[in-house]
Amino acid sequence: KINMTKNSILKPNRIDLTQGTPLKVIILFTIPLLVGNLFQQLYNVVDSYIVGNFVSDFALASVSSSASLISLLISLFQGIAVGGGIVIAQYFGSKNNRRMHNSVHTLVGFGLILGLIVTLIGVIFSPAILKLMNTPEDVLPISTQYFTVYFCGSIFTIMYNIGSSILRAVGDSKRPLYYLIIASLINVVLDLLFVAVFNFGVIGAAVATIISQCVSMILTYITLMKEDGPHKLIIKDIRFHKEELFKIIAYGVPTGIQNSIISLSNVFIQSNINLFGTTVQTGCGTYQKIEGFATMPSGSFSMSLSTYVGQNVGAGQYKRARKGALKGIGLSLLTTEFIGVLLYIFAPQLVSMFTKTPEIIEVGVLQARTIVPFYFLLAYSHGMSGILRGFGKSKTPMFTLITCWCLVRIIGIPIALKIPGLEHFQTIFYFYPLTWSLSFIVLTVAFIVTVVQQKKKEKLKDELNKTTVLLG
Repeated sequence: KINMTKNSILKPNRIDLTQGTPLKVIILFTIPLLVGNLFQQLYNVVDSYIVGNFVSDFALASVSSSASLISLLISLFQGIAVGGGIVIAQYFGSKNNRRMHNSVHTLVGFGLILGLIVTLIGVIFSPAILKLMNTPEDVLPISTQYFTVYFCGSIFTIMYNIGSSILRAVGDSKRPLYYLIIASLINVVLDLLFVAVFNFGVIGAAVATIISQCVSMILTYITLMKEDGPHKLIIKDIRFHKEELFKIIAYGVPTGIQNSIISLSNVFIQSNINLFGTTVQTGCGTYQKIEGFATMPSGSFSMSLSTYVGQNVGAGQYKRARKGALKGIGLSLLTTEFIGVLLYIFAPQLVSMFTKTPEIIEVGVLQARTIVPFYFLLAYSHGMSGILRGFGKSKTPMFTLITCWCLVRIIGIPIALKIPGLEHFQTIFYFYPLTWSLSFIVLTVAFIVTVVQQKKKEKLKDELNKTTVLLG
């Protein structure tokens, strides 16, 4: 039996984003997400740090070559999970418990099937994908082993993201954080054990990651099965509900495609970087580990703003949704740029944590100091994408970022590298702020159009209500 009463899901671990001061509840909801993303980022960073310090720069290059592919994998999972969470958040806001219950079990079923498909594809096609990325021949065999083993545990990553998105949709961003912290600590211990003690190399690092991700998934689903409310997971209720499935697909798939296409463009960029040799490849891969920490606030605020807007739209509180969204995105810009300034200043010290080779450090520092000053554009694009998804406009950010971040890079980089004077790999770095600027413009226009349309609907609704009162 499930307790379907109105207040059954309002417990200490959860925040009702439709109540209280908008900025305050957004901050309280975002902090666990930010810390959680910090520990999620630690997965690959710990792998790289331990491999680089206890094995070799050669092994570090092997792990770095698959970094963008792993980012692609995680981005796809998180995008679908976030989109499905928005559906649940809207039903939470409108107190439609039956539809919420159906959505939870549809999303879990969708995640199970997706996890099996992605695992099979990854294990079978990892070698071909790495070859298409122009991975240097000297690191290709080890890179293939690492990525193939990593893919074997992809279903755990998918299901953790699905489960944590369900908890976040009802305002619980704390417990997914706790489980991620536990898993990250396990990952560190197992990395040291498998790589530094047993000398299992990069395979040991991949296995450690799989085990830790499995732990976080198990803890998340134990929690869901013990919950009291419409989001309680009941194994026998896992099935596809047609209407909820279509809505999850409508929200989740565009978000997942958007995230994966963005990561795919980074895979393309990585393939161009790989053409400049192992030193440049390793330097850029090392920078990406550091960049993940700097851009975490923008990703965290994007997820929290999607949930915040989704809950308030579901509750019919459109003005509150807009007010909190603008304050949240402003805070995201300030936080991201502050961390960016620190990264700019301490780039040499941070890159040297992973390697002591001067040439590799030089490449990593150059990339950091070329891109970092423009982090505010990235934070804005992430935040505004989250806001639009919360309003139900998931296709708008998808097409915007596919066009601005993916197509422009894919078409522009090869052309730019052929222009005399631009043959240097630094040319690739300039395409990040260029494409972020384009999305800044397009998403701003899209938000303004959304607000205007919404205000017209609100005005029409008020007029209809007044007419009803007069006629009554």
